[in-house]
Amino acid sequence: MIDYNAAFSSLFETNMGLVAGESVLLFSDRIRPDEAVEEGDRDRRLRLHETAAQAAEFAERRYGSGEFVDFYATQASGVEPPHLLWEATFGRDIMSSLQMEGILDDLLDKCVTPEQLTRAREIVAGGADAVPRVIIAMSNNSTSHTNYRKLACHGGARFASLPHFDPDMFGTSMTVDWLVLSARTARLVQAVNRAEWVHVECPNGTAMHICKKGRCADGDDGLLTKPGSFGNLPAGEAYFAPLEGESHGVMVLEWGPTRKLDTPLKLTIADGRLVHIEGDEPHRRKLEQKFAENPNCWNLAELGIGTNDKASRPDNVLEAEKIMGTIHLALGDNTGFGGVVAAPFHEDYVFYQPTVTLVLEDGSEEVIIDGGVLAV
Repeated sequence: MIDYNAAFSSLFETNMGLVAGESVLLFSDRIRPDEAVEEGDRDRRLRLHETAAQAAEFAERRYGSGEFVDFYATQASGVEPPHLLWEATFGRDIMSSLQMEGILDDLLDKCVTPEQLTRAREIVAGGADAVPRVIIAMSNNSTSHTNYRKLACHGGARFASLPHFDPDMFGTSMTVDWLVLSARTARLVQAVNRAEWVHVECPNGTAMHICKKGRCADGDDGLLTKPGSFGNLPAGEAYFAPLEGESHGVMVLEWGPTRKLDTPLKLTIADGRLVHIEGDEPHRRKLEQKFAENPNCWNLAELGIGTNDKASRPDNVLEAEKIMGTIHLALGDNTGFGGVVAAPFHEDYVFYQPTVTLVLEDGSEEVIIDGGVLAV
């Protein structure tokens, strides 16, 4: 039995560094009437929504602030959240300024220019007092890779993203020793940042050559206590955005975001983009539909390495990608962590028992994961 009072206290105080008097916003999403959702996942999503509301009530009682916003789920992770969440986060003055300068619609459509984004940051910084100090995203679809999240952090918010979260995780991967996890993740980031290329091989036939030249790896350790900090919860990964146009190889997908695939899908990557899919698994149709909407969705967006020794479940990508010794690869948007490709889509796929080899600038090699076992 999970003690939710203790779990919420740890979430707000240990992970977020919340102190009394700071403003708190939690949000979640509801199942759309047109969504086809499997019964087991429907139960999880209903519990997620209920738990988010309970966490907001707890924050209001304990810390004096706990605004809760909910809305119908977006079409996919990476899609901008609706206007009502933007307004609850930034307030009417910032929203009016973005609208008057003709920036807001482009932000919502993810077609904003670099100049517009710079101006949006200036507007948000000028009214940053209106932005909540702590934002916890307990929506099923991720807002991590959105203009909304980036601007909220630019306004000083400490932002935790919990897409696909199952409240049962408060009793598993959220019980990790956060200081030990932080140290382990930092060691791995330091190792990865020595590399120019990363080679990944898995028993299922996955074989990828991933270009890291000019890119900086970072860590997600769950300690989101500095203004503007951002990460997943449960946390535990080292990650980077591969240099666009260079990576190549084959990804064999056995797991989707919430289930084991009926049969594997083989994805071929060339010049940093998906170029071919093989397999009859139904998830293929979902991918092809998303890719037809925007060619940027084909981008190889991320390589991540899991570092959470309390994470174990493979059927939920939020926790699966944190399992110590796994790797995950993502397609779509990478603008939130060093890349330059914007897309209304970001989806991670987890791979098990990988062997990960770093290729350093002098051509020497260093194995950091051997058959799923961390070597650093």
